[in-house]
Amino acid sequence: MDIDEILLETSDGMDKSLEYLQKELRGMRTGRANTALLEYVKVDYYGSHTDLRELAAISVAESQQLLVKPFDPASKNDIIKAIEAADLGLNPMAEGPAIRVSIPAPSADRRRQLVTQVKKMGEDAKIACRNLRRDAIKGIEATGGEQKLSDDDVDRAKSEVEDETKKHVTRIDEMVSKKVSEIEEV
Repeated sequence: MDIDEILLETSDGMDKSLEYLQKELRGMRTGRANTALLEYVKVDYYGSHTDLRELAAISVAESQQLLVKPFDPASKNDIIKAIEAADLGLNPMAEGPAIRVSIPAPSADRRRQLVTQVKKMGEDAKIACRNLRRDAIKGIEATGGEQKLSDDDVDRAKSEVEDETKKHVTRIDEMVSKKVSEIEEV
C-alpha cells in the first residue's frame, strides 16, 4: 500500500467516525421535539426487530410533541410498547390511528447526565480518530522503509495525517459543544 492510499483510508475512517457521532447526537434528547429521537427505536414487528422509521411516519406536531402515524394500524400497540421500553422517559398516548408523544423538558439532573453522555460520545469519536492516526503513521513509516522514500516525504505524509486529525478533532469538539448548549438550554 502506498502513502496516498494510507492517507485516503485514514481520512475516510475519520469521516465515518464523524458521521457516526453526528447520527448518535441527533438521537439525544434535548427537550425539544426531534424526529431522530424515535427513528431508531426497535419495534418487535411480527417477530423481527424493526426501526420505527420503517413502520411509521414520524413528524413534529408541536415544539414539544411528536406525532407517530403507523403505516399498519395493527402495529400501534407494538409501537407504544417499544417507545415505553426504549427508556427515553417518554409517555406515548394513542390518539385515533396515530400516537402522540410528548417530550417533557429534562430535569436539571437528567440534563447533567445527558451532557456527560454527549461528552463521552465526543471523546470516543476522538479516540477513534487518534487510533486511525496512530495506524496511519505506523503504515507510513513501514511504507517509507519498504519503498525507500526520503525522510521529507515520510514527514510530509505524517504532517498531513496530523492536520487531518486536528481538523476532525476540532469538528468533533464543535459538534459536542453545540449539542451541550442545546441540552443546557431551558
